Amino acid sequence: MLSILRNRTYRHLFLAQIVALTGTGLATVALGLLAYDLAGARAGVVLGTALTIKMLAYVTVAPIAAAWAEQLDRRRMLITLDLLRMAVAVCLPFVSEVWQVYVLIFLLQSASAGFTPAFQASIPDVLTEETEYTRALSLSRLAYELESLVSPMLAAALLVLVSSSTLFWGTAAGFAASALLLFSIALPSPEPKAPRPIWQRTTRGIRNYLRTPRLRGLLALNWVVSAMAAMVLVNTVVLVRAGLGQGESAVALALACFGGGAMLSAMLLPRLLERLPDRSVMLAGGALGCAALMVLALTTLMQPLGFVRLAIAWFVIGLGYSAVLTPSGRLLARSAHAADRPAIFAAQFTLSHACWLLFYPLSAWLMAVWGAGAAMLVLALLAAAGLAAAQHLWPRDSAAPVPHSHTGLPPDHPHLQGPGPHAHPIVIDDLHPRIPPDPPR
Repeated sequence: MLSILRNRTYRHLFLAQIVALTGTGLATVALGLLAYDLAGARAGVVLGTALTIKMLAYVTVAPIAAAWAEQLDRRRMLITLDLLRMAVAVCLPFVSEVWQVYVLIFLLQSASAGFTPAFQASIPDVLTEETEYTRALSLSRLAYELESLVSPMLAAALLVLVSSSTLFWGTAAGFAASALLLFSIALPSPEPKAPRPIWQRTTRGIRNYLRTPRLRGLLALNWVVSAMAAMVLVNTVVLVRAGLGQGESAVALALACFGGGAMLSAMLLPRLLERLPDRSVMLAGGALGCAALMVLALTTLMQPLGFVRLAIAWFVIGLGYSAVLTPSGRLLARSAHAADRPAIFAAQFTLSHACWLLFYPLSAWLMAVWGAGAAMLVLALLAAAGLAAAQHLWPRDSAAPVPHSHTGLPPDHPHLQGPGPHAHPIVIDDLHPRIPPDPPR
């Protein structure tokens, strides 16, 4: 897996991801401490509002940023957004009112909503071999899971030496380092197509995404992972502290089991995906996580929850979670031409976070009103419904060549040249606005 780091451009991209993720992890810890300093007992409300603002920024800003990304040099855009995130991080230590936190969080996450899809869309342009790209996706997933484990420990170590507000300077340094690494490389930036009205550019990614059957299946799988993982990410602290009466270290251990499952899955996936199609692996991952949550729900309704049972379930859910999310970049890269990839990745970013925006509060509400067993059961049933939808929406042969005609094109058009009847795998674009049998224009 590490052999892909011999590619200098990808190596710098990966290091940029690592330092930016570390900075973001430090900011997460520092933000919680800042919220407590400003609001005391109402810190939970402040953090909950900040997380909601984060999700709203992700859902609304990503398509707009993708629309402008079509016309901009990608490297310059990424560096500018990193510098904007650095500037916001520098401002955070000086806030004195809660509303200032909200404004700065919206600016920070809006910049991230523009940065992340464009960054992700650049990797398949750098690693054009699918085997290498698959390894990069697994490495990226490992980086995300390791960040969730390492950043809190790093923050705890730093807090022994410095004040909590100093952590924001670490965040700013992470974004500055990311910008420098991006400055040191050349990134492919596909030539923009003919200019389109801003509304068309803004909605193009989502429209193309929803017209692609395998991506409609991916959206259903986003629903599945959001339903099962929201229970883990939102309610673990309540389950362990209030339900089991255990301490903070037990909370960390339970979350580490989820992260460990996700990391193990990410390490196994490159070889697995060489032997099995993406559809089989991703549906199996969704089914595995859904089954683990269902079994835990039913046993919890029949007998008191135990920590070992919870940890095993979280580990299995982590396995399924990563098995669904890690290969998703391959689907997105296959489902768009190079110039359209930022829009497709932005659509995935927007629609997946819309699922999280639904399931974060729903999981918390179910837990508070109905209790652990019922909350798990409802979320498992919702995940199962998403899994059934994914299996129905995603055709088995979605990458097969499709015979079709282009009645509006002249016979000598370059797209029509080639031996035999006109047939190829369909990617939604200007020549193929929908999947046949509806004839392309």
